[in-house]
Amino acid sequence: MKPAAHVKPISPADLGIIERFLDALWMERGLSANTLAAYRRDLEGLSHWLDGKRSGLTGIQRGDLESYLSHRTKQGAKASSAARLVSALRRFYRYLAREGVLTEDPSDRLDSPSLGRPLPETLTEADVEALLTAPVVDTPLGLRDRAMLELLYATGLRVSELVTLKNAQVNERQGVVRILGKGGKVRLVPMGEEADEWLARYQRESRPTLLRGTQCEQVFVTQRGEAMTRQAFWYVIKRHARRAGITKALSPHTLRHSFATHLLNHGADLRVVQMLLGHSDLSTTQIYTHVANERFKQLHAEHHPRG
Repeated sequence: MKPAAHVKPISPADLGIIERFLDALWMERGLSANTLAAYRRDLEGLSHWLDGKRSGLTGIQRGDLESYLSHRTKQGAKASSAARLVSALRRFYRYLAREGVLTEDPSDRLDSPSLGRPLPETLTEADVEALLTAPVVDTPLGLRDRAMLELLYATGLRVSELVTLKNAQVNERQGVVRILGKGGKVRLVPMGEEADEWLARYQRESRPTLLRGTQCEQVFVTQRGEAMTRQAFWYVIKRHARRAGITKALSPHTLRHSFATHLLNHGADLRVVQMLLGHSDLSTTQIYTHVANERFKQLHAEHHPRG
């Protein structure tokens, strides 16, 4: 068996200053034990790497820190780990400068790695179909749920926009809903025939039963005749997802993400999708092009003979 490589312990000077820093950090910030342990590993790792290069953690320069970050990246460190390392270094060297141990902070203007934006979770078109058809529509609540799910997927509304939707915002004759989005911006979003028909059926057959003679400005109401809440509808989505056999993690925006991705998959213009979603910045909408591209790659790998 190959003997384990000997790891030289870090210098007492480095160890002592790390301990003082962590004690100060715990007293000032109350960080969790896990975070403090991660910072300790990061700083001890830097001390080991510096062995023989400079006089410990207090004799370091900015170029050394950049070289160490490059070293960690070559070792396969993830962007999230590198970002935490940069955070530890900045806090550590700010502490040393504040305490007068160093006259200059070598971590000043040290760049953090870009973490990128996580791709939003979406459903396949088959999953969406299963979810939309999950409610039992021969009950008032089931019909309401079907109308809400159909409208959400057809329009890409935010869940908060859906549950606060008022009757005055719906124009069934023109087949559009008028949405007051973030920043007070108004947009008209088409419903499509399917969602329009389910909404009209809900308004005709289910809503009067749920209202029980009461009045409510909101289109969608509970069995008590009150406006739906975001939390209540989130429960509805999860319940019908289980019924549809959907096991992947969902979020309140999953159908909104699916709406945008499926439009792009079928050739919609990015700026049209931006307008429908109510994004003020096109870059916010562009994340869905990455989702669509990833899906295309997956389909190619699954179905192409040389994928």
